[in-house]
Amino acid sequence: MKHTYHIQGMTCNGCRSHVEQTLSKVDGVTNASVDLKKQEATIEMSSHISLETFQKSLKDDGGRYSIHNLGEHHHKEDSAKEKKLKQKGKGTGTFYCPMHCEGDKTYDEPGDCPVCGMDLVEEVNLSATTTEQWTCPMHLEVVKNEAGACPICGMDLVPMEADSSAEEKNYKKLLKKFWIAVGFTLPIFIIAMSEMIPNNPLYDVMEQKWWNWIQFGLSIPVVFYATWMFFERAYRSIKTWNLNMFTLIGIGAGVAWLFSVFGMLFPDFFPEQFKTESGAVHVYFEAATVILTLVLMGQVLEARAHSKTNSAVKELLKLAPNKAIKLVNGNEEEVSIDQIEKGDILRVKPGDKIPVDGKITEGETTVDESMISGEPIPVNKTTDDKVSSGTINGNQSFLMEAEKVGSDTLLSQIIHMVNDASRSRAPIQKLADTVSGYFVPVVVIISLITFAVWAIWGPEPAYVYALVNAIAVLIIACPCALGLATPMSVMVGVGKGAQNGVLIKNAEALEKMDKVDTLIVDKTGTITEGKPTVEKIGIFGDHFRESEILHFIASLNSSSEHPLAEATVKYGKEQKTEISKTENFSAVTGKGVEGTVDGKKLDLGNVKMMEYANATLSSEMETEAQSFQKQGKTVSYLSIDGEVSGYVVIGDKIKETSAKAIKELQDKGIEVIMLTGDNHDTAQAVANELNLADFKAGMLPENKLDEVKKLQEQGKVVAMAGDGINDAPALAKSDVGIAMGTGTDVAIESAMITLVKGDLHGIVKAKNLSHKVMRNIQQNLFFALIYNTLGVPIAAGVLFPFFGILLSPMIAALAMSFSSVSVIVNALRLKTKSIN
Repeated sequence: MKHTYHIQGMTCNGCRSHVEQTLSKVDGVTNASVDLKKQEATIEMSSHISLETFQKSLKDDGGRYSIHNLGEHHHKEDSAKEKKLKQKGKGTGTFYCPMHCEGDKTYDEPGDCPVCGMDLVEEVNLSATTTEQWTCPMHLEVVKNEAGACPICGMDLVPMEADSSAEEKNYKKLLKKFWIAVGFTLPIFIIAMSEMIPNNPLYDVMEQKWWNWIQFGLSIPVVFYATWMFFERAYRSIKTWNLNMFTLIGIGAGVAWLFSVFGMLFPDFFPEQFKTESGAVHVYFEAATVILTLVLMGQVLEARAHSKTNSAVKELLKLAPNKAIKLVNGNEEEVSIDQIEKGDILRVKPGDKIPVDGKITEGETTVDESMISGEPIPVNKTTDDKVSSGTINGNQSFLMEAEKVGSDTLLSQIIHMVNDASRSRAPIQKLADTVSGYFVPVVVIISLITFAVWAIWGPEPAYVYALVNAIAVLIIACPCALGLATPMSVMVGVGKGAQNGVLIKNAEALEKMDKVDTLIVDKTGTITEGKPTVEKIGIFGDHFRESEILHFIASLNSSSEHPLAEATVKYGKEQKTEISKTENFSAVTGKGVEGTVDGKKLDLGNVKMMEYANATLSSEMETEAQSFQKQGKTVSYLSIDGEVSGYVVIGDKIKETSAKAIKELQDKGIEVIMLTGDNHDTAQAVANELNLADFKAGMLPENKLDEVKKLQEQGKVVAMAGDGINDAPALAKSDVGIAMGTGTDVAIESAMITLVKGDLHGIVKAKNLSHKVMRNIQQNLFFALIYNTLGVPIAAGVLFPFFGILLSPMIAALAMSFSSVSVIVNALRLKTKSIN
């Protein structure tokens, strides 16, 4: 028998695999396969198994996933989505573990990670637009999308305050619990410390055993309300055997508190060394509550620091305006961003933010694009030039046509990419994961050894020393500092890159970019501006006039999307050339194009294209073309019915920043190689201007791919920068593919790093950024490892025989809390670093 069911709760391949394994273990199941995309499970069984049996197996496994008959889940999902939308506030309502314990797994509700126990973080809203809403101060049920008067009482509507994000709510909740914990812990601490005062005045009021009961009473709100979540996490970690920081805290503080309660209730059970002069057992309520309160303080500080790690995304979100001016039947209307559709004509006034991506249809201006490109100099824009959402208009008004709206805009894509990259795992994190896997069991063993050593060989009261030092060992160990070391730096670094026009697809790209020693660059659109212009139309023989050659070239190229083709079509239109329809058009990759115009078979392209078309080039023709090629120009030949009849000379200016960027990269020890499909003479001229010693011309896409493979076989770590479809295979094969943001979607999709401005200086920025991020990660890992390597032995008491130094569990708790915070603070230092 074979049945298909719907699975709810899966978000990643890890979930899919887990559900598949759980269902396969059910008695009677012969095979279970789960489709993540369809959210379905197909189960084969030897005889019928009830749905309730599968539901129970998933519930017993932890209840994170549920199984339903097909079609029955929709209503549940809709109501769950509705509930989620009500909860989410400013964020997306999607939560993830900051340590990425389960990779890219996400959750629908706030809570703590089932693996490491840390508070889940809410993903920043991917929508780059927020609709402002208005309400009546007297009638809160009235909600409008624009200002006006209340329909009930006529009062002016006021802007609604945006709901807090889950991140902010969690911080406020933790802060409230912290102050409650402090309020009850402080008197416990004062009572306990008063024992150090000679002739303790508190004992004149009542005996010590009664003060112990007061400490017990004061500790209950701290343990069972303010910090109870730590014990819940510790219990869950032991139950699932995902041992983590809260396992150690729960055991350490729990032992201290339970020991104290037991000592109060059964004082005669303990030997004299555990008792004070009054005969009462020495209690550790102050140690337990101070430890828990300090750990809670660390959680509060972490929650506050977390909000700053993705501040780059939040700053990008602020760039998007809520309103735009739309032209409707010649009239200007202010509309919400959500109401703009592709093709709408918008007016952008001086100083306004550009609402969506599009092109200028009327007027000219300067635009400040620094917020997405990182370049502070305003860019001149005129008719047909592209403009991006979130950038700021200069001092002139213009009209634009909306081309990309909503999630399709560049700003939204940047935010989406930053969010995805922030949650990705760098290979270096495997080190931390490996260490963390053994960390907690080893610390528990060290704690037990510490107790035994002090109990057997320690000075009197030996058992007291043994207990206190064993607890200190548990409390000072901090596996989460190790776990946070990499993701915090990645999150801040990716955001820093986005603010400077360097978009990182994932954390692996940062790590690999730091190791790159060879850079391959394409010529057109990468080294050059990618805005070619026609400089000359040439003819061979006297069969056709120059105007006819231009007519054929422009007509044939009208079906091509190549930048050189667009340049010829534009030039043809400027010269008032008639553009005829092309039939049987075909692009021959790396060579040129072919087709039929006005009944004539045309082939246009380089020397290889002429060979492909069996059209013979004479030495005189090649000599004439070479005179232009040696100046760095590109020459395309035109054959008509198999005979070479003309050519077009196209110039493409080298970007002003190319020479400087290449020199900076060479100074960093990176070998820069230019690969181009253009001819040798043109490539030689460009290489000479840029002082490039290594270049190869006449490269087809497969040649570029082979060159990347060859360099990798030599042990080189290769980065490839390009902007065209013909660069995509090499971009995908290289260790780090770098796409120019001005290039094609295919190239950008194939790359690990995208440069918004499409400028070689962006590669310098990417290299500097990767180096700084990797150095920051190494600092974090070093600090976390050294902290634990030194902290645990000191807490165990290794310094006592030599210096008489012991570490109080309370000091250990303070040190543990600040170890995680210090890792985050160190990661935040990246925000202040320059990558230019």
